[in-house]
Amino acid sequence: MHPFLLPARLGWTMLGAAALWLPACTATKHSAATVPHPPADAALYRTIARQDSLLFVAFNRHDATAMQAFFADDLEFYHDRGGLQSFQQTMDGFRGLFENNKTTGLNRQLVPGTLEVYPIKGYGAVETYQHRFCHQENGKDDCGTFKNLMMWRLRDGQWKITRVVSYDH
Repeated sequence: MHPFLLPARLGWTMLGAAALWLPACTATKHSAATVPHPPADAALYRTIARQDSLLFVAFNRHDATAMQAFFADDLEFYHDRGGLQSFQQTMDGFRGLFENNKTTGLNRQLVPGTLEVYPIKGYGAVETYQHRFCHQENGKDDCGTFKNLMMWRLRDGQWKITRVVSYDH
């Protein structure tokens, strides 16, 4: 399911690619313990880990405006079940997702030990990880763990996400 093709049982509709990482969240698929991989470049790892953290602080606050600043205008978001979405579709999807989840406690947590960051010469970095999304449904936690890859471009001193690949749903 595309992250913004949210479950009909919750009254959601196609919200675009913006939920970036929120598939149906109906079951926890992954529980394997992960051994941290040593970073190829410790300073780059810290930089991208901080950017990721700030992005998801905004996500967990349901602040689409703050999130928008992390994405390049030429963003391409690929989802294994939902296909390709553009920057505008992604931003519209976040707004719709947050509007439809005002009271569900929708949140994202990085799975400890899964974050990896590698330099891309002349471009920026690639980040891979697993993350867990949860919300309340019928008084119970409804969670799922999924894989993600983001391409970060460094241009004029600013890091922006240009590609997202969300998979293993």
